Amino acid sequence: MYAALRRDSRDGMSNRALQCKYGVTWSTVNKALTSALPQPRTTTASARPSKLDAFTLLIDEILLIDLDATRKQRHTGTPDLPPSDRRALLVRGVALTT
Repeated sequence: MYAALRRDSRDGMSNRALQCKYGVTWSTVNKALTSALPQPRTTTASARPSKLDAFTLLIDEILLIDLDATRKQRHTGTPDLPPSDRRALLVRGVALTT
């Protein structure tokens, strides 16, 4: 109901017309119109580096070695793609997920 109230208000209906159309009080109309705005954020994301940054080269090397390993000796749960396709995706930075 709140979404319909907001939509009709954007289309130009007055608050009194919204009250009559939906059979609600003025406080409900005001609540519906003000609840559409998100609350301002009080905190920002921290600027600290990731804990994995020190190991990204090692992880990339392990993943490249796994491309040539047999299926049961790989460290990843990647879909069964030919090694050339997996290597191309890894070089481009595309995450391989199952």
